[in-house]
Amino acid sequence: MTRTSRPFVALAVRAALGLAVLVPGAAAVAQEVTLRAVSGFNEGTYFNRMFDRWVQKVNAEGKGLVQINFIGGPKAIPTFEQGNALRTGVVDLANTTTSFTASVIPEGLSLNYTDFTMAELRRNGTMEYLNTLFLDKGLYYYARTGEGIQYYIYSTKRIDKADLSGFKLRIAPIYRDFFAKQGASVVQMAPGEVYTGLERGVVDGYGWPLIGIFDLGWHEKTKFRLEPGFYAIELGIQFSAATWRKLNPQQRAFLEKQAEWLEAQLAQQAREDSVAEIKRQQDAGIQVVKLPDAEAKSFLKNAYDAAWDGIVKASPTHGAKLRGMMAPK
Repeated sequence: MTRTSRPFVALAVRAALGLAVLVPGAAAVAQEVTLRAVSGFNEGTYFNRMFDRWVQKVNAEGKGLVQINFIGGPKAIPTFEQGNALRTGVVDLANTTTSFTASVIPEGLSLNYTDFTMAELRRNGTMEYLNTLFLDKGLYYYARTGEGIQYYIYSTKRIDKADLSGFKLRIAPIYRDFFAKQGASVVQMAPGEVYTGLERGVVDGYGWPLIGIFDLGWHEKTKFRLEPGFYAIELGIQFSAATWRKLNPQQRAFLEKQAEWLEAQLAQQAREDSVAEIKRQQDAGIQVVKLPDAEAKSFLKNAYDAAWDGIVKASPTHGAKLRGMMAPK
């Protein structure tokens, strides 16, 4: 697809939302709305930090227009229940991932399986297409809060080959198919349960991005990180579609500007944080195990084949189209 310039929020998505066209003299009167927000991650962790900055900025600059009432993390609403909470209007927005809302919209996982940046996905029309699918499921993908960081397998036992048979690994939907394809026994659990799972031997390891294990204390039970990394982290703010539709044009325009600011921060932040995290893991005694070149190549091919096969299976028509638009070539 040609990477031509498009507006931050495509006109087709605006039409899908049923937005009124503003004409001189017809501007809506500003009215403050307070939106209820939750997070799929524990408060104070790395994956909440950009979201926290965004909330503070919105509340500082949006007085009289938009305010965010953050009601809590997984203790307020369990991580994997937040997608339905959004869809049914229990909350208005969530700092989450497409992995955590995959039960509502499996196509959203495609954001993890591409080498396009978020800016490119907005310019080339992919986000316009994806948001028509999100809206149809009662959600709206508002802005990304994390990208540019890969996932890895961390373990309590040494893994030195691509075949994961005999290992019990914690998964989220993003890498369920891949780990199973490599022969692992997979266990889905929320992030808050992983430490105990490692401690009790319920799992031998877990998939997780390069950054974040220290916030959760998992480094205390982690001995190895397997390379190469795979996929690309996706964190994002998702709205209830009903909430987004109810906002007046001034409120939406304000929030769109805040989304532009948020996504502009990501790339440089990811580079700086990744360098610091690698050193921190080394200092903590986590050993890096690198697969031999031939196995690494097979490992990565299986990672992306399994991911995209899973999306196409869950959504044959849209999955096949997204694969053509987004999959690494």
